[in-house]
Amino acid sequence: MGCWYFLIMPHLPRILIATSNPGKLREFQAAAAALNVNVEPLPGFAELVPAVESGTTFEQNARIKAEHYSLAAPGEMVLAEDSGLEVDALNGAPGVHSARYAALMLGDSEAYRNSDDQENNRYLVSQLEGLARQLRSGRFVCVIAAARDGITMHTFRGEARGELLPTPRGGQGFGYDPLFYFPALEKTFAELSADEKFRYSHRGQAFRSFLSWHSQRNSAL
Repeated sequence: MGCWYFLIMPHLPRILIATSNPGKLREFQAAAAALNVNVEPLPGFAELVPAVESGTTFEQNARIKAEHYSLAAPGEMVLAEDSGLEVDALNGAPGVHSARYAALMLGDSEAYRNSDDQENNRYLVSQLEGLARQLRSGRFVCVIAAARDGITMHTFRGEARGELLPTPRGGQGFGYDPLFYFPALEKTFAELSADEKFRYSHRGQAFRSFLSWHSQRNSAL
């Protein structure tokens, strides 16, 4: 997955975020603005050596990235995220391979690279072809890890359950959002406003858990 992290600057309501995924950047900027927190891209992120996402779970990859990138900001708290889609009929796939699912499954010699969203969505639709609606259940999962100086301090998990559609709907969001139907709102994630997305999404849940933990931790200091 595209990796990102937050650098929490002491005594300033500002978060520096590094990401290769513009969709995630937009989501966190919108969420932070609603909380009167300023989010800015981390300068020089493109020059950092990328973390090797060798974990088999979202939590493992989030920890790997948080610990790796926290070394670039000594003494500061860094958050890193790993997220993706788990489809029940596919035994939890694409899972941690969500961002490069099509390339990986089609035997691309450069399967380590991320596939583009359309490639991934087309491949997922082909995998679900012919399945009855009740068998197209799945969930989005997000795990955020907070680390300092290479050591994980805490992790935060969020998930949203729904079903996968055979055809995409909506022009918002990114990734598998156009295929992920959320029954509670009768919309796909690509049809949600930024406020709705943050309120109901896996990423919004994990981020709110972090904010609550961070607030309580600061109050105890």
